[in-house]
Amino acid sequence: MNDDLSDNYARAYGGTAGFGARPALVLVDFAEGYFDPDCPLYGDEGCRTALASALRIREAAHAAGLPVILTEVSYPDDSGVTGGRFWQKAKPLQAFVKGRSTAAFAAGLVPRDDEVIVTKHYPSAFFGTSLAPMLTAMGVDNVILTGLTTSGCIRASCVDAMSHGFITTVVSDACGDRHPGPHEANLFDMNAKYADVVSEETILAHISTLPKRGN
Repeated sequence: MNDDLSDNYARAYGGTAGFGARPALVLVDFAEGYFDPDCPLYGDEGCRTALASALRIREAAHAAGLPVILTEVSYPDDSGVTGGRFWQKAKPLQAFVKGRSTAAFAAGLVPRDDEVIVTKHYPSAFFGTSLAPMLTAMGVDNVILTGLTTSGCIRASCVDAMSHGFITTVVSDACGDRHPGPHEANLFDMNAKYADVVSEETILAHISTLPKRGN
């Protein structure tokens, strides 16, 4: 091939999904473990900058009256039985056992009374949860994804959001990973096949054009 990878993908996957009429913002798994240097999940600067971006988008979403959903991973005990093969494979999931400091929402992210918290046991925010029917009942047609990590739970949630029939938007600045390589590779692939990957600036500009709506 003489052309580079971007040109090659543009020929096959150059389409865009656009935005829907009724978006909802989802903040995926901003847990303290990703910000604790002693935790195996620690994501350093990539996670810190993602959280800062997501919090700004969250404020804009509330100002526009958009539904805002927070997800958390939580296991009741050390048995990991509710995590099944995911728990068996990914040992750092022990950080999400209920009651551990690493399982709590990250500093700066205090759930609001008008936000919904979805508890999950697997990577996708949709798998084994009520998120999809809840969003459908709200009339949501566009899921805006932010959170951690890009290569894990964001990618899984992105594929499932699209598969459930939602226009899917991934905000690159508001997603993070422990290394820029997996972060950029997964953003590239999601943008090619499943979602539109946009910047914080782009999503804030879009939200500002929406008519104010109640949740």
